[in-house]
Amino acid sequence: EFMQAFWDVEEAQAKAIQFLASFVRDNSAFPFLLTFTEGIVFAMKTHVDSLELQVDGCSLLLEILSQALEQDVVVALDENVISSLLETVRKHSENEELLSLVCTLLMIISASEVATEHLRKAGVIPDLLSILRNFLHNEQICLSCCGVLWSLAASENNVDQALLKSAVPVTSAVLQEHLQNGTVVESACSALWALSLQGCLAENEYEPTTALLLDALRMNPERPVLVKNACLALASLLRLSELSALRFIMDSKGSGINLIKDAYCLLFDDPEVVESICMLMNERVQYDDVVLDMLSQEMEELLSEIKIRFP
Repeated sequence: EFMQAFWDVEEAQAKAIQFLASFVRDNSAFPFLLTFTEGIVFAMKTHVDSLELQVDGCSLLLEILSQALEQDVVVALDENVISSLLETVRKHSENEELLSLVCTLLMIISASEVATEHLRKAGVIPDLLSILRNFLHNEQICLSCCGVLWSLAASENNVDQALLKSAVPVTSAVLQEHLQNGTVVESACSALWALSLQGCLAENEYEPTTALLLDALRMNPERPVLVKNACLALASLLRLSELSALRFIMDSKGSGINLIKDAYCLLFDDPEVVESICMLMNERVQYDDVVLDMLSQEMEELLSEIKIRFP
């Protein structure tokens, strides 16, 4: 009632958000906080020029949505919420702290197909790409934006292929910049996999993207989600290009087949990883040179072991 009564008074809204934030660590207050999401967003929209209020509002929303995620509570956020968050992004496009908060919110929101469609309609892709180009060094921003790109590219209602094509070099740049950060690499590999499935990669991007994915595997062979996503992305590329297949076996830093064997040795008990490895092997056998290389590196033995382990 207080927020509604003084909706146009910035100081009143700021104090109300700070008051609500004092309850975020109280689990019993969570249902109460959930009822305020729309009020918080309305305050942010009304006072979009206030950087402090935007930061406090986003921080509070992030706490509420994170708790909802932990408790498997579905929070329905409509188009107004998404348009308000994008308005914040566009108004404060140079504030790294705020953008990190908003992008994390967008990643959580994009887990919903309905919300992903709202994001697409609101024209979020150019905003994401601009943020990534300007803040490529920021790990949280890169993680979040690649997560949203994955949701958008994997969406069944995808009609933004031209825009998504422009996401490929930016996502590759994220991967190159953060090769040693497994969490960011996982997110970037997911995005590249979805983009390759949608046919967003140009022919001249096949080979360098293959090399990048091999680097991702080389640097992070112990991470199951990363290995799975990288293998699926590689399988998609090998399906499209013999050049990718040749790069896979002749990469200057070492054969991709050895990388796959090493990953299997580390993660042989993970069915999803093994399935992605099998899909990658299946794409490789269409090329004679690759089949010969597989045989020379005793891949038959590995395949036999997989068949026994997963009959």
